[in-house]
Amino acid sequence: MRKNFVLIGAGGYIAPRHLQAIKDTGNNLVAALDRSDSVGILDRYFFDVDFFQEFERFDRHVDKLRRLGDDKRIHYVSICSPNYLHDSHIRFALRNGAHAICEKPLVLNPWNLDALAQLEQETGQRVYNILQLRLHPSIVGLRERVLAMKQKTFDVDLTYITSRGKWYFYSWKGALEKSGGIATNIGIHFFDMLIWIFGAVKRSEVHVSEASKAAGYLELERARVRWFLSIDRNDLPHSAAIKGKTTFRSLTMNGEEIEFSEGFGDLHTKVYQEILAGRGFGIEDARASITLAHQIRNAAVSSDQSQNCHVCVLPKPIQQ
Repeated sequence: MRKNFVLIGAGGYIAPRHLQAIKDTGNNLVAALDRSDSVGILDRYFFDVDFFQEFERFDRHVDKLRRLGDDKRIHYVSICSPNYLHDSHIRFALRNGAHAICEKPLVLNPWNLDALAQLEQETGQRVYNILQLRLHPSIVGLRERVLAMKQKTFDVDLTYITSRGKWYFYSWKGALEKSGGIATNIGIHFFDMLIWIFGAVKRSEVHVSEASKAAGYLELERARVRWFLSIDRNDLPHSAAIKGKTTFRSLTMNGEEIEFSEGFGDLHTKVYQEILAGRGFGIEDARASITLAHQIRNAAVSSDQSQNCHVCVLPKPIQQ
C-alpha cells in the first residue's frame, strides 16, 4: 500500500531531497507546512498537496485524517524544520500515530533522546534520522577497510568549508540556541560518520569555537582525528577558490585522500528505502554524535593544542 506522508519545512534547503525520496519510493505527499508560502517547489513532485502556513491548522488537518481510517491517515511525517523544533515535531508525529523521519540533528540535547525513546514505547511508532553518509559507497568501503584492520589506529584529518553569506547569521542557523552552532549544524553528520567508522569517542578537545568556524581534536577507538569546519569563504584553499568553488571537502586517512565529494544525489532516497523496508537509523544510532556535538558546543577552548591543532595544517587560504 502506498504510504501517506506530510512534510514539515517545505520551503527549506533540504526539503527537495525529501520530496524526491517520497516520489521515488512511490508514496503520497498529502500535506505540507511552512511559515513561508514560497513553496512552488512542491509542484515539481506532487500537485494534490494541502498546504498550511500555521501549525495549528496543520495539526487539525492531520488529526482529522487520522480519524478517517488507515488509507487516509498519515503514516510518516518528514521533518525539515529548524533544528530546535525537531524535538517538538517528532513528538507531533508520534502522537498522531505516524513514524517520524527527521533531518539531522535529531535533537540538540542528548537527554531529549530518552524522552523520545519513551514516547516510541508508548505509541508504537518509530523515530528515524537521516544519516545518509552511512549509505555513501565510499564511506561504506572505508568502514569495511577499517574493520578489516582491527589492531590499527589511524590518523585522520577532516576539513569541510561551505561558504555562506551574511544571511546565515540573520537566520535561525546563526543563533546558537536554535541551530546548535557550526559543529552541530554542518558538522554532526561528519561526526556521526567518524564515530560509525572508527568507534566511540575517548577524548575531545576544542581549538576554535566561533560563529563561523570550529576546530578540534578527537580520539576515537581506532583514530586520532583533527577536524575543521567553516562557513567562511576566506578559509577556502586557493586551489578551490581559483576554480570558483564555494565548498571544499577533504577527508584523509594516514595521508590518503578519501574521495567522497560525489554520490550524494540519491542518498535520501536510499535512506527512505531502508526505512520503508523496516530498517533505517533510529534514536540510538544518533545518540553518540548528538552527545559529542553537545560537548563541543559547551566545551572551553583548549589552551594546549600542540600537534593536535588542525588549524595549523589547513590548505593555503584565499589570498586577501
